[in-house]
Amino acid sequence: MYRVALSRFRALKGRSGNLAAARYATSSAVAPLDTPLDSVSLPPPLPDYIAPSETKIKTLSNGVRIASEQLPTPAASIGLFINCGSIYETPISSGASHLLERMAFKSTTNRSHLRVVREVEAIGGNTLASATRGCMTYTFDALKTYVPEMVELLIDCVRNPAFLEWEINEELQKIKAELEEVSKNPERLILEAVHSAGYSGALANPLLVPESAIDRLDSDILEEFITENYKGNRIVLAASGIEHEELLQIAEPLLSDLPAGPPLNEPKSVYVGGDFRRRADSPSTHFALAFEVPGGWNNEKDTVTLTVLQMLMGGGGSFSAGGPGKGMHSRLYLRVLNEYQQIHSFSAFNSIFNNTGLFGIYGSTSSDFVSRAVEIAAEELLVLATEGSVSQLMIKRAQEATKSAVLMNLESRMIIAEDIGRQILTYGERKSVNAFLKMVDEVTLRDITNMAKKIISSPLTMAYYGDVFRVPSYESVSSKFHAK
Repeated sequence: MYRVALSRFRALKGRSGNLAAARYATSSAVAPLDTPLDSVSLPPPLPDYIAPSETKIKTLSNGVRIASEQLPTPAASIGLFINCGSIYETPISSGASHLLERMAFKSTTNRSHLRVVREVEAIGGNTLASATRGCMTYTFDALKTYVPEMVELLIDCVRNPAFLEWEINEELQKIKAELEEVSKNPERLILEAVHSAGYSGALANPLLVPESAIDRLDSDILEEFITENYKGNRIVLAASGIEHEELLQIAEPLLSDLPAGPPLNEPKSVYVGGDFRRRADSPSTHFALAFEVPGGWNNEKDTVTLTVLQMLMGGGGSFSAGGPGKGMHSRLYLRVLNEYQQIHSFSAFNSIFNNTGLFGIYGSTSSDFVSRAVEIAAEELLVLATEGSVSQLMIKRAQEATKSAVLMNLESRMIIAEDIGRQILTYGERKSVNAFLKMVDEVTLRDITNMAKKIISSPLTMAYYGDVFRVPSYESVSSKFHAK
């Protein structure tokens, strides 16, 4: 093939002069490029606007909701999303959600763990399970041609776990090792501590298995926890890349016999604020200042404003490879990380639930600078609540960054499936992305200032890890926000 192409090139090269002369000699006779060609039919032009795919939802008689969105992709993602997590645990079942996450896709009453693994491998699939404070998630990703196998295996693993004693013991040993690793991860410890210190009630429940519960958890506790919480009206089967009718035909017979369950009453949580300190032999001291975001996801306007606010604050590590897309244009990066070499990391964070949430600043610094770093974090939050501290250019940049992040995430079919499932659990429907983008564009300077004022008016939650003897007292930091 290459030899033929080369010989043709040489032949053309010898006649190049004549070709050029002919081209210029006949240029005046060349027809316009838009001249129709005889016997050539053009394909129809692409439309200027293509409507986004519609999310279709059906609610079964037992309350199970089946939802899907068709996508022009060769693969599909399917997920079971359940209103169940650590907030539904009792003192006896504490840690059950974490253990259930580890026990996902193990042996069922119909399949051994080996068979589950072999079936997933045979179709080139990927499985994943996760547990949060308010949601259990089981997902399966594979080619569309295997949708029947995906749905059946996914539902079997969730509905019919065998909870074999040796498998439970094996996962509990892995959890022990995981807890040891977490103890060496200050950031994860701090972000977990602001929940246990800041809330009274369900949201104070630990997300990980407490060490005191490792020897107590067994198959009976897991089975009872599933029986109480895996009810039809708390389950959504969400999929992306699948025709809705095809999904219904496969999934409805497998889910229609689930018990419906009573109306869901989310366990009560009250934000109270608080102080957490753990001394550790560490060269750095880690800290977080957090406040309540009242309303949570159910207050859409405030949640969107908070999302833009976090993007505006930004932050990161003291070293960040890349340009502005890495957050190096954000307030915390420009005003803090660029100015104070002693600070190793400094960033805004949030943790939002259905009716409440947390917003704050997490940082790490050398132990001899921690008092000043905490003072800087307080100053940044106070300045944000001051009129005129944020320019319209900053807001516009944060809005565009927010929209970009959301739209790029929604290019993933797995995230689309998760978005469908979680939105239906929270709102009973899936709201359009255009509605969200419109709300982002409507955020104003006053909205940002008012949101910051509302946040810092709540009680302060503080958490420290490292050399806690050098950190300022709770009262001294709280008084900066709530001066009498």
